[in-house]
Amino acid sequence: MIGIVHVTEELLAPLRVRYGDPVELEWSGAITKREHSLATYNPARMHDVTLFILGRDRRIALIRKPHFARGIWRPPGGGIKPGEDFVAGAEREALEETGLRVLLDRYLVDAHANFVYEPFGVPWRTHVFLARTADDQLDPQDAEEIAAARWGTLAELAGPLRARLLATGHAFWRYRVALHDAALRALNI
Repeated sequence: MIGIVHVTEELLAPLRVRYGDPVELEWSGAITKREHSLATYNPARMHDVTLFILGRDRRIALIRKPHFARGIWRPPGGGIKPGEDFVAGAEREALEETGLRVLLDRYLVDAHANFVYEPFGVPWRTHVFLARTADDQLDPQDAEEIAAARWGTLAELAGPLRARLLATGHAFWRYRVALHDAALRALNI
C-alpha cells in the first residue's frame, strides 16, 4: 500500500533555499515482517524527519523508544502532519521527544529508501536536519513513545552506537546507520 505523500517537493523547495541543499542518499534493503508492520502502521505516512540536535559542547540529543533493544539510542525525529508547517512540525517533534526547544540550522540529508518485504516495497523518505538548542535539560514530553533521552557525542554516534545498531542485524538500523554516516559526512566529521 502506498500512502499519500504530503511532504512534497513543493513543500521542500523553500527549505532547501533556507537551510541549504542536502546530501542525497539512496538506500534499499530487505526488511522483516515486523519491520514491514512498523513501516506501514500508518499507511498515510511515508517519511520522517530526523534531528541532529546539538547543544553546548557539540553534544547531541539521543532518544530510546520502549521497544528498542538494550543499548540502542538514536537522534530523535518523527513525522510531519498533513497541513502542518514543516519547520513547526520538526520543532514539535523535538519538543515531544526531548523536551528541547530547537532552531533548525541546516538540511543535511535527503534520503530515499526502499524497504523490501517480498513482494512488497515500501518507499520511505527521511529528511535529516541539524538543529541547535540553548536548552540543557532533556525532558521528553511523550512518555508513551519515548522511554528516555540523554546527551551523547557525535563520536559515540559514529563509533559504539553505530556498532550496536549494526550488531542487531536489522535493516531499519542499517538504514539509520546510513543516515547517520551521511549526516556526519555532511558535517565534515
